[in-house]
Amino acid sequence: MTIISYQSAEHYTWGNHCDGWHLVKTDSLSVIQERVPPGCSEVRHLHTKAEQFFFILSGVATMELDGEIFTIDSHQSIHIPAGAKHQLSNKHDNDLVFTVTSTPPSHGDRVEI
Repeated sequence: MTIISYQSAEHYTWGNHCDGWHLVKTDSLSVIQERVPPGCSEVRHLHTKAEQFFFILSGVATMELDGEIFTIDSHQSIHIPAGAKHQLSNKHDNDLVFTVTSTPPSHGDRVEI
C-alpha cells in the first residue's frame, strides 16, 4: 500500500493550462485530480460506457448536463451517467480543483459533441 497525492501522481496537461493527476489508474477504475484555471472549460462530450463522479475540492464548477446547468460549490458533487452529454467549466475568479472518478475509466471512451 502507498499513500497517493497529486504531488507524487502521474501528471498531464489538457485544454488551456489545465492540469490532471492520475491518483488511481487501473483497468476498472480511474480517479483523477484536476485543476481548471478561471475562464477555462472542457469540450462538450459524452462517454458511452463510463459513468463519472465529480467532487469539488475548491472553487466553483459549472456543469452543463444534457442541456441543464448546475453550479457545484466546494465540497459538493455531481454524478454523470454513461451516455449523458456534459461540459465542465470554471466561470469564476479562482482555480477550480476537483476529483473525477470514472468506472470503467473514461479514457478512450470519449465522444466529442
